[in-house]
Amino acid sequence: MTQPNPDPTYKADLVRYLQDSREALLWKLDGLSEYDVRRPLTPTGTNLLGLVKHLSGVELGYFGDTFGRPYFTEERPPPSWWWTEAEDPHADMYATPDESREEITGLYRRAWEHARATFDALPLDAVGHVPWWPEERSAVTLHHIMVRVNADTQRHAGHADILRELLDGAAGLTQGKDALATDDAESWAHHRERVEQAAREADAR
Repeated sequence: MTQPNPDPTYKADLVRYLQDSREALLWKLDGLSEYDVRRPLTPTGTNLLGLVKHLSGVELGYFGDTFGRPYFTEERPPPSWWWTEAEDPHADMYATPDESREEITGLYRRAWEHARATFDALPLDAVGHVPWWPEERSAVTLHHIMVRVNADTQRHAGHADILRELLDGAAGLTQGKDALATDDAESWAHHRERVEQAAREADAR
């Protein structure tokens, strides 16, 4: 039995939440030094600018190549700093000294534009093929890929929340809407101490 095409508002919802998380991720870089946007803050090297670089590749691949709409072409070759997994499997997760913040964030924004053209051109049930997946499961719909990239972007935006708070204490959901219970530092210090005490008591039992 053929299922009806999803309501167009489904696509609008997916686009809206994807854009919210994209902008939140870039916002987490605002006001930071070159060192702080690049410095590794976890044992696996997670860093803010690397997250942006990674998601640029995610969007260009899933919303471009998967649907026969590659961003990089002979007429528009990748920048000299662009990475290949064969050279370094971690290269999309950090920025080298020669890769500027402006280049990486600029490419991320251009990836949004390229994705938007794909969203406008194709219905949610359009079928594409992910080139780097095994052939037997490479066929996907635009709906599936939009959900997948939304989940990936939200996950990394959450990473960015924590990284930024570790750097300078800044926190919040999006610019202009922090969604925090309070902005009082003393209140947060009290809350943190209460959480710490609860953890110690639970561990002692």
